[in-house]
Amino acid sequence: MQSQDYGAAKWALAQRSRRTTDVELDRLFDQGAILRTHVLRPTWHFVLPEDIVWLLALTGPRVRAGLVARYRELELDDKVAARAETLFTAALAGGGHLTRGELGEVLSAGRISPDGQRLPHLIMRAELDALIASGPRRGKQFTYALLEERVPKPRALDRDGAVAELTLRYFRSHGPAQIQDFVWWSGLRSADARAGIALAGGALDHQTIEGKDYWFDAAARPPGKATMVAHLLPNFDEYTVAYRDRAEILHGGRPFDAALFARASTSRSSSLSFASVLSNVVTVGGRVRGSWRRTVARGGVRLEVQPLDRFQRAETAAVEDAANRFGRFLDRPVELTWL
Repeated sequence: MQSQDYGAAKWALAQRSRRTTDVELDRLFDQGAILRTHVLRPTWHFVLPEDIVWLLALTGPRVRAGLVARYRELELDDKVAARAETLFTAALAGGGHLTRGELGEVLSAGRISPDGQRLPHLIMRAELDALIASGPRRGKQFTYALLEERVPKPRALDRDGAVAELTLRYFRSHGPAQIQDFVWWSGLRSADARAGIALAGGALDHQTIEGKDYWFDAAARPPGKATMVAHLLPNFDEYTVAYRDRAEILHGGRPFDAALFARASTSRSSSLSFASVLSNVVTVGGRVRGSWRRTVARGGVRLEVQPLDRFQRAETAAVEDAANRFGRFLDRPVELTWL
């Protein structure tokens, strides 16, 4: 699950779990039951410990290959990366947990400049090389730890097994989806995606709808009638970010208002250039119907919802239920405001 926004990603996990709270997910993260690293694409993801090594082995090389030009701009060749990883290993060995700033100090002491974007890219390189991963938080700061100490007995898969496993997991959890969606989400090649589908055999089924080929779990039940369920999806939620073709989550009769979604973004880069359905969105019956954002207010949380159009009474009630779920997740009272 994409997780560069840690708080938002926790809420995304909670909506796919039963009565999971913000505090409980922090505890699991600090314990290492959930890890966070760069994998699939050049951004952070939540990963289970038993999956992190084979996922990095499968997708890490392609992420690194996509960063070659950036490494060249930053003067980070393989020799510099190897020296940095040697320094990181020495500093973290024996259960050490260091923040990004502290790892920068380690580099400086070893006569490697951490200036500008050099430090985050060297840390990312160490993550992609399966050297380091997330450690327990220190207050509000994130730390890094040696991956081999975080996951002493990793699960190993050969490449074909890893391709098959990732393909099955994607289409079972995200299907119906197209091959181009899986390629975007996984960072793999189209040839890998087709090979994964072939390896899956009868575990996946296929259907052509309006000229588009979709794949999904063969054991999935036929879809029923859409229910009046609303969700307050966080930015970069898997329901929106995991597809290249996002047409099906938009309502054909309602135009997309970029300014409305830019306002809802919780990203530091919040702007019209960022505005998209990857921001905080309100869905009703699986379709994007508006945007939302939260602010802390008097010990509670204020949720501001801005619909794309007028909601029916049942739709309003569904959004209110979603807001209450968010309040239970945070263990705080929620005040819902319609804009």
